[in-house]
Amino acid sequence: MAKPKDKTRVVPSSGNVFADLGLPNAEEKQTKVRLAVAINEIIRRQQLSQTAAARRLKVNQPKVSALLNFQLQGFSVERLMKFLTALDRDIEIVIHHKLRPGKGGRILVTAA
Repeated sequence: MAKPKDKTRVVPSSGNVFADLGLPNAEEKQTKVRLAVAINEIIRRQQLSQTAAARRLKVNQPKVSALLNFQLQGFSVERLMKFLTALDRDIEIVIHHKLRPGKGGRILVTAA
């Protein structure tokens, strides 16, 4: 009996899992996740309880719980950046010519 052919193929990532999955607003989703990762790491490092984090961020505890669980649909990029400044972080936005030809520009968030 002949073996069935394996149709699995490897596709290189674009660097944005949301774009790779064909989701709408992929750049915004990735930006939100990267900002949330930075916020969650700060909260973890400072050993803040959800209640203490809520006080610092000026939100209620369920919002902090959603943030810690990466349920980000209720958060804008601007709001997440405000959370970072409330946690004593500076945010620097740099605009430059795009490095790769083809499609439009991209948004990249990097925590230092």
